[in-house]
Amino acid sequence: DLVIEAVFEDLAVKQEVFRRIDTHARPGAVLATNTSYLDVDAIAAATSRPQDVLGLHFFSPANVMKLLEVVRGAQTTLDVLATGMAVGAALKKTPVLTGNAFGFIGNRIYNAYRRQCEFMLEDGAWPEDVDNALTGFGFAMGPFAVADLSGLDIAWRMRKAQAWQRDPRERYVDILDQLCEIGRLGRKAGAGYYTYADGKQVRTTDSAVREVIQQASARRGIARRTLTPEEIQRRALLAMVNEAAKLIAEG
Repeated sequence: DLVIEAVFEDLAVKQEVFRRIDTHARPGAVLATNTSYLDVDAIAAATSRPQDVLGLHFFSPANVMKLLEVVRGAQTTLDVLATGMAVGAALKKTPVLTGNAFGFIGNRIYNAYRRQCEFMLEDGAWPEDVDNALTGFGFAMGPFAVADLSGLDIAWRMRKAQAWQRDPRERYVDILDQLCEIGRLGRKAGAGYYTYADGKQVRTTDSAVREVIQQASARRGIARRTLTPEEIQRRALLAMVNEAAKLIAEG
């Protein structure tokens, strides 16, 4: 048997779900979490059988995206990992084995990319500048259109959960937080980085978003400047390359 949990990204909620699964699933069943960044070991600890727990992180939209991260917990047994890899192959996914670290592989690299794109907002770009530069390079969507589609509140919840361990010396852009504070949660709310009319994105950001961005630049003492598409592309891509190199170096 295989049970896959896919509730929203809240550690306490996932732990409670796994406690209940532990009660009802038969011995030897493989218990998988679809978490995209939470600690698989902390989730497994809610059960009496952490050796049977692993991560199976499907990327959204799961019916389209091929990548599947198979996350190895500290006590996950080899046969459970083999089952996870086999399930991925049977679903015609591309299963990739990863260790249990924040964001695993895909989201850790994506977070570095997103963070650099947020830096560029403070430095002088508007969301559409960044998105247009990256779709012009060949990306299917830019980071801010993606954020609106998935919901800004998802990233906001993650940021709040991780705030206690954030290095105060690290540059942190709070534009997304400010947008959520004023109810701009993305496409589902009719407004995020962009506004939406009848579900269709208005191609340029409105005055409310630009004011939030300009205030963020001012708080940091940044004199805003024009960023060329080439600079945007270079900074975004190198952020991903550098983070991938760190992952490889860490083994």
